[in-house]
Amino acid sequence: MGPEWVAILALVALFVIGTLLPINMGALAYVAAWLVGMFSLDLSEKDILGGVSGDLILTLIGVTYLFAIAKNNGTVDLIVRSAVRAVGGRVALIPWVMFAVTALLTAIGAASPAACAIIGPIALGFAARYKINPLMMGMFVVHGAQGGGFSPISIYGTITNSVMEDNNLPSSEMTVFLASLAVNLVMAAILFVLFGGRKLMAQRVDPDDDSLTEDLHRGGATVPARGYGTSAPTGTQALGVRRDQVLTLIAFVGVAVVALAFDKNIGFVAITAAVILAMLAPKEHKDAVKQIAWPTVLLVAGVSTYAAILTEAGSPEFVGNWAAGLGAVAIGALVLCYVGGVVSAFASSTALLPVIIPIAVPLIANGGINAGLFVAALAIASTIVDVSPFSTNGALMLANKPDTISEPVYYKQILTYSMIVVLVGPLLVWAALVLPGW
Repeated sequence: MGPEWVAILALVALFVIGTLLPINMGALAYVAAWLVGMFSLDLSEKDILGGVSGDLILTLIGVTYLFAIAKNNGTVDLIVRSAVRAVGGRVALIPWVMFAVTALLTAIGAASPAACAIIGPIALGFAARYKINPLMMGMFVVHGAQGGGFSPISIYGTITNSVMEDNNLPSSEMTVFLASLAVNLVMAAILFVLFGGRKLMAQRVDPDDDSLTEDLHRGGATVPARGYGTSAPTGTQALGVRRDQVLTLIAFVGVAVVALAFDKNIGFVAITAAVILAMLAPKEHKDAVKQIAWPTVLLVAGVSTYAAILTEAGSPEFVGNWAAGLGAVAIGALVLCYVGGVVSAFASSTALLPVIIPIAVPLIANGGINAGLFVAALAIASTIVDVSPFSTNGALMLANKPDTISEPVYYKQILTYSMIVVLVGPLLVWAALVLPGW
């Protein structure tokens, strides 16, 4: 058996074990990388570890450290309350507020499950209180998280752009981000129309209702994450605009401007901003470093290492050439979109992205497919399925279900919706982004 097959079978085993057992997939990936690298590719341990991207790891640490500080000092609370006030408390716009705030949180560096864990309890609390369809509200939160998830300074975006750069693909940061945002906005609009959004137009809510704060700090049940390890959110009770919150908002804007406009390393910029904020309030933020998404760091570091082993074994080229040989490059692209969607519905999207994108390189090289749009299609197909109750985000929405609906009914609703998304989502994304040959 050739090394490309050994690496592929090990990858399948990695995802199966990581899905069935509560073991961080990054740890599993390190084990797989060591065994395949040592005994199938005859690599040294130094060569095996050469696949870790220090730039990517620093970025993950920096942005999640900065977000932890924003959560601790009440900046996240401020964003939520300000968003509700901005729409005048109109109930019909509350789902869109939850979509927008969750998208903003992931866009500025929050892990998708972390953003869902923070906003999910608030959104579903509103759903119960104002008779908003809970499926619609919960899925708005998940689609919001994915909609903002590919910004250039987000976790998904950082991973995707880093993998594209490592595989010598043209930079398409804004293409991937805007495509993901557009697709998730369309999904949310469909949900809004189908599940009674228009009937909510006449209802209003007091944006200063203290129950909003109570929902935020009560949070939801902790759900074991596949590779993440998320927990219920915490924060300060003070929701007035304070100096440290203003400084935190300025810090987020500053990170985006310095990193994008001046082409500076996002990781260094974000961690510098976080350290400055921590120095200004050292006692309040002394434990913020513990809230860095260390499970996510392990996940990405391990999977990135194994992705390098896959490349060394020739697996991406092997699978890509097979897909390209199906008779039409577009059909091969569709197959890869479905592979990403089906696998991600049961496993970690963060773990899948460094693996699925290199597999697409031969199709891009041999078939003349637009690299940015194809990668966008793969990325979206691999993340919109996170509405599944078997993924972390979907599980969080299930765990925080309103008391007004029974768990079996709500579970069945989420499961049905996620099956539709898995079956139809990759096809529609492929049809919109790849098939026309833009």
